[in-house]
Amino acid sequence: MSKKKGNAADLLPSKKEKKGLGQYILGFFLLLYTLFCGLPILLVFIAAFTDEKAITQNGFSFFPEKWSMVGVNSVLRYGKQLLTSYGVTIFVTVFGTFLGLLVMSMFAYAISRPEFKLAKFLSVFLLIPMLFNGGQLSGYIIFTSYYHLKDSLWLLILPLCVTTMNVIILRTYIVNSIPGELMEAAKIDGAGEYRTFFQITLPLLKPSLAAVGFMMATAYWNDWQNALLYITTDSKKPLQLLLVNIQKSIEFLLNNSNVPASARAAMGGNIPQYSSTMATVLVVIGPIMVVYPFFQKYFVKGLTVGSVKG
Repeated sequence: MSKKKGNAADLLPSKKEKKGLGQYILGFFLLLYTLFCGLPILLVFIAAFTDEKAITQNGFSFFPEKWSMVGVNSVLRYGKQLLTSYGVTIFVTVFGTFLGLLVMSMFAYAISRPEFKLAKFLSVFLLIPMLFNGGQLSGYIIFTSYYHLKDSLWLLILPLCVTTMNVIILRTYIVNSIPGELMEAAKIDGAGEYRTFFQITLPLLKPSLAAVGFMMATAYWNDWQNALLYITTDSKKPLQLLLVNIQKSIEFLLNNSNVPASARAAMGGNIPQYSSTMATVLVVIGPIMVVYPFFQKYFVKGLTVGSVKG
C-alpha cells in the first residue's frame, strides 16, 4: 500500500494561538465603548414610553417613575398617513439606492479602464460638483421651472442618486481588488464591455456596493429637506417630512394659548412634548437599526478596500 507524503508542517502538532493580555484589555474597552454608544439609543426607547409629567419633573431617566403610551400614540394617531409616508420612504430608499448603485458602478467602471480615452476628462468632470455648487435657489429654479418636477417623487430620488465620493470608492475598489487580467481574458474571449461589466465586474463588486448602498439608503431614509421644498401632496410625503410636521404641530399647541380645548383633549389633555419627540426618533431609526447588522460585514470590508489609494 502506498502512503501519502505530507508536508513537514503537517507532521508538527498544531498549536492554537493564545490571546495575550493586551487583546483582552482591548476587547474589554471596546465592549465598554459599545455599551456607552448604545446607552443613548436605550434612553430614547425608554423615554418614548415614559409619562410626560415624569419627564418634566425628573428629567430623562433609565428607570422612570411612570410609564405611558401617550407619546407613542401621538405619533401613531396619524395612522393611514403614517403608513403612506412609510411606503413612500421605503420606495424612494429602495429604488433610489438601486438606481444610484447602477449608475455609479457603471461610471466607476468606465473611468477605471486605462484604455478609455475619456476617463481623465470624466474624472475631472466628476470632481467639479464636489468643489463648486450652484446653491439651493438655483437648484430649485432648475427643478421646478425647467424640469417641471414640482411635487414629483423624482425630486426625492435624483438629487441624492450620484455623489462624487461614492463613485471614487467604487472606482478604487475596481482598480485595487479586481484583477485587470480577468477583464483582459474576457476581452480575448470576445466579451464586450457590457458583458464584462455585468458578468465579471459587478458580481465581484458586491462588498463595495453593499457599503455604498448602505450609506445611500441611510441618506435617502433621513432626507426631509428636498421633501419640504418640493412635495406638497400628502400621498407623496415621506416619513421624515411627516414627522417634522408632527413636531411642528405639537410646538404650535404648546406655544399658542388660543388653541381650543378640543385640540388639547385630542392629545390626551397633556401635550407630550418630550415623549413624542423620542417616539418620533424611534420611528425613524428603528428600521435602520434592524437592517444595519445584515450589512455590517460588507460595510466594513467595502470601505476598507475602497479607501486604499489607487
